[in-house]
Amino acid sequence: MCCIVAALFAFGPRAAILVWWLVDQIRWNQAFDSFLWAVVGFLIAPWTTLMYVLVFPGGIDGFDWIWLGIGVAFDLFSWSGGAYSNRNRIASYR
Repeated sequence: MCCIVAALFAFGPRAAILVWWLVDQIRWNQAFDSFLWAVVGFLIAPWTTLMYVLVFPGGIDGFDWIWLGIGVAFDLFSWSGGAYSNRNRIASYR
């Protein structure tokens, strides 16, 4: 089971969200009151959504905030990483 989870994370967070939602819908229903929040998380902040579902069932306290911070950091890195790697494609105004 651990190898399957690692392979899903290698494909990306959206693939992991999709498979995890198909396998364990009860956990996702506990974490989100509305299906809308899960879809918004899937589209905008997939790493944060994964971390939130991971830590939510026991309640968010203590070290769980660190995991959520890691998810937010991964999302920020994925958003800014594309801009940084494509910086040479923008024409210069020299």
